[in-house]
Amino acid sequence: MTVTTAKWTIDEYHRMIAAGILDDRRMELLKGEIVEIFAEGEPHAYFSSEAGEYLIQLLGNRATVRPSKPITLPNNSEPEPDIAIVNYLHLRDG
Repeated sequence: MTVTTAKWTIDEYHRMIAAGILDDRRMELLKGEIVEIFAEGEPHAYFSSEAGEYLIQLLGNRATVRPSKPITLPNNSEPEPDIAIVNYLHLRDG
C-alpha cells in the first residue's frame, strides 16, 4: 500500500488558522506539511533567551532579532524558529 500525504500551500494554511481549525495546537508548515511543535522545556527557553539577548547586543541595529515568530518562506513553509536574524534593509531602500 502506498501512502500519499496531502500538501498544503501557505494560503491554505493561513485559512485553516483563520477558521480556527488549528486552535489549541502548536503547528507549523514545513514544505507543505503541517507538523506539530513540541512544547519547549525550561532549559530550552532559557538558552533561547540568552542566545537572543547575545545576538541583539552583537548585531545592534544592523538586523532585527525575532524570537519565536513565524517566517514565510517560498517553499510552502512557515516555520517558527526559536530565533531569526532578519534584515529589513532591502525593504526600506526600495
